[in-house]
Amino acid sequence: MSRTAHADHERGSRELTRGRAREKGAGANRRWLSGGRKWRRGGKWGVVTLLLGLLVACGGNPGTGTGLATPTATSPALATPGGAVTATAPATSGGGADWTTYHRDNTRSGYVATAPDPTRLVSLWTTHLDGAVYAEPLVVHGRVIVATEGDSLYALNLSTGSVVWHTKVGTPVPLSTLPCGNIDPLGITGTPVYDPASNLVFAVAEISGPQHILIGVDADSGALKFRRSIDPPGADPRVHQQRAALALANGRIYVAYGGLYGDCGDYRGRVVAVPTTNPQAAMLTFSVPTPREGGIWAPAGPAVDASGDIYVSVGNGAVTSGDWDHSDSVLRLSPTLQLEDGFAPTQWASDNAADLDLSSLGPVLLPNGLLFIAGKSGIAYLLRANALGGVGGQLQEQRLCDAYGGAARVDNVIYVPCSLGVLQVTIASGPRIVRGWQAPANINGSPIVGGHTLYVVDRTGALYALNRETGALRARIAIEPTSRFATPTLVGRTLLVGTMSGVVAVGIA
Repeated sequence: MSRTAHADHERGSRELTRGRAREKGAGANRRWLSGGRKWRRGGKWGVVTLLLGLLVACGGNPGTGTGLATPTATSPALATPGGAVTATAPATSGGGADWTTYHRDNTRSGYVATAPDPTRLVSLWTTHLDGAVYAEPLVVHGRVIVATEGDSLYALNLSTGSVVWHTKVGTPVPLSTLPCGNIDPLGITGTPVYDPASNLVFAVAEISGPQHILIGVDADSGALKFRRSIDPPGADPRVHQQRAALALANGRIYVAYGGLYGDCGDYRGRVVAVPTTNPQAAMLTFSVPTPREGGIWAPAGPAVDASGDIYVSVGNGAVTSGDWDHSDSVLRLSPTLQLEDGFAPTQWASDNAADLDLSSLGPVLLPNGLLFIAGKSGIAYLLRANALGGVGGQLQEQRLCDAYGGAARVDNVIYVPCSLGVLQVTIASGPRIVRGWQAPANINGSPIVGGHTLYVVDRTGALYALNRETGALRARIAIEPTSRFATPTLVGRTLLVGTMSGVVAVGIA
């Protein structure tokens, strides 16, 4: 994690829970670049109300769920140390496709082709949980799976937001006990992943000790099936943070590590993997070959191609001269975490010295074997995924923007979460990078795409629906404040967003 993230990093949960959300961005009163509408704060695209009959027709429910939700019936806690489960009777699985990993698939595209386009957005329900939600909500068997910084996993009813089950796996780590950081307390930060073969939701929790543990929870009951330490050998758990989304591929769970905000301590970027059929087995481990730093922390986590190779973006390392230490990079790892190839900008050493590295955005896998990456320097790079090219091996570079989070992709069009507003980028023949429309500066979250609409949040508490071809505003709705890296989930006509106090559901009308 960076020492200087341009004041663009997420605020700690204590600040936001005190209600100190502020709207940022020079675009608050400027004209859309392509849409031709005035941008107005609190205008007619604010909170809207949907008729009850339309809610039912859209598969929604005026439901409740507001407030700290607790189940109405409980089952005994499991005997597993540190874990407790409460659960209600199983709910009927809902319809529609599930969303089982960050941005829906292993390329992290965040795209649902058949989703309807909205004329307005409607508040469905709000559920407050036991901590902030930095991870993207998942949907499994029609239920919303949510991880919190309170070291809990929840399953919520998709229609009402009521709690179906709640599993607490440990005590989160207070910020005051860590040498640096900006999440308080620190619990489950990385987005979990669902394994349909075992019906388990896998997540990594930081618990008091401190220690990072991998947990497997039954998606239907919330039963805690196993837990194990997932700290890499020789790593100090106090200075390693698990922010990257987990990945499921090749019969393994992949977990990436970076450092805390502030880059304190003796940390190194690492990826570990364990088999889904025996998560207690010995870990496979990859460490960035730098003396210190080189964190792998982009919230999108590792991307995986069709052959099962793993792609990660790596932060600034301690080396600022001499031989390349594989920091400030995109690296390709084999399914068994052997280093196969890598790329770094020609100026990697000065990028390291100035904290202007590529770790802030997850790699974007593209058709025709291409890969896109951008980071803190403002320069974007187009690469060949099967021949990353080493230092200076890019096909093209272009100054675009500094980018943070996870991009969305539709074919050869990328929607980049730039700090000054989401930017549309097309990879044209050549290949070459072509800049498109850009949203106002405050709309800079990690987007997803449904049909012909791009959905993105700003952390002051608003969800936007934009025409993905032109950037024109389709709809806007106020929600609760979110973290800097919050990203929506889309199932059917329902959008889900993790907030600093729980989850909100928004309907597409």
